[in-house]
Amino acid sequence: MPFYLKQGHIPSKRHTVFKKYDGSLLYEELMSREGFSYVYSNLYHVHMPTQIIEVGKFSALDFELSSDKTHRPRHIKTSQISSSGDIVSSRKVLFFNQDLNIYKSHVTEDMSYIGCDDNFYKNGNYDELIYIQEGEGVIKTQLGDIPYKNGDYLVIPRGIIWKMMVSKDSKILIIESVAPIETPAKYRNRAGQLLEHSPFCERDIKTPELNEPINKSGRFLVKVRTNKGIQDLFYAKHPFDVVGWDGYYFPWKLNIDDFEPIVGSIHQPPPVHQVFQSRGFVVCSFVSRLFDFHPDAIPAPYPHSNVDSDEILFYSKGDFMSRKGIQSESISYHPMGIPHGPHPGKYEASIGKKSTEELAVMVDTFKPLSVAADADQCDDSEYPKSWVL
Repeated sequence: MPFYLKQGHIPSKRHTVFKKYDGSLLYEELMSREGFSYVYSNLYHVHMPTQIIEVGKFSALDFELSSDKTHRPRHIKTSQISSSGDIVSSRKVLFFNQDLNIYKSHVTEDMSYIGCDDNFYKNGNYDELIYIQEGEGVIKTQLGDIPYKNGDYLVIPRGIIWKMMVSKDSKILIIESVAPIETPAKYRNRAGQLLEHSPFCERDIKTPELNEPINKSGRFLVKVRTNKGIQDLFYAKHPFDVVGWDGYYFPWKLNIDDFEPIVGSIHQPPPVHQVFQSRGFVVCSFVSRLFDFHPDAIPAPYPHSNVDSDEILFYSKGDFMSRKGIQSESISYHPMGIPHGPHPGKYEASIGKKSTEELAVMVDTFKPLSVAADADQCDDSEYPKSWVL
């Protein structure tokens, strides 16, 4: 993140003696990116955070490809996907490439595994972007808690230990990214501050609130995501024993309703709707907004060819003005090399319209996506022919 945070108790200087009230030493942990050369935070623990007491099982994750290898547009009705469980077990992968994995998940329960005093998750290989389609709860991390609700984007950098506690069943879209997920560079000044014309600002970004440290011994399971699967590690001390931390590296959230759309006299291209960037893809938010105000404007997007990107569009809610037959939680997939655009009649019907009420999340990737087998169970095979008059 491009701003500094400090919470709890920290020493006046890094890498110096810092003691508890009883005179015993606190333990500093540096969490950094790109080999000490990019953003970092310093955490101060009651106990050494390295006390592994058992290496548990390793569960391989091998994504199965769709049985349909045809190169075509797809409509994935994700509301029909059978999914339940916790934030780890409920994930159904739909698309993937070298840069990211895209999942749909229906979280119906908290993490609860036998043989331990508490359990947590840590993605050791990917940064995560979670979009809350529906649900309520809290993300609990060693840096503090972040409550979530409908429409929240949650950015959880790799290496953060966390768990999702659900108070209402949560339908979510998840992106795992091999590179950091950041605010768009085009909306930041040289100091990293979001510019005046950015569609959101730092006031819209919510950060974790640190709790009192949990000083417990026992058997604490951390499920660690690796590049090949999930490794179970058991620790002797509770990982949420942090008394304070500071730095630029932390989880955060932004609600899609706080995205202020940029409009113009004629149709604005998708980059004005960008909300996140990473290496290999961008994420855009299509929100309720006024339409173009040129007297002859055509508000619906013109047909276009993604000659060097694949487009994923997740329809959150509302009436998406360029599509027919789309429902809440649908995903349209338009691969590179095939032009796409409004369905018949939608282009013409948009003329003279003043506004749209819609919420959608778009992911544009710069390398081809593979379609996963989990997408097969809700793929509308007739979708490629839906532009025929």
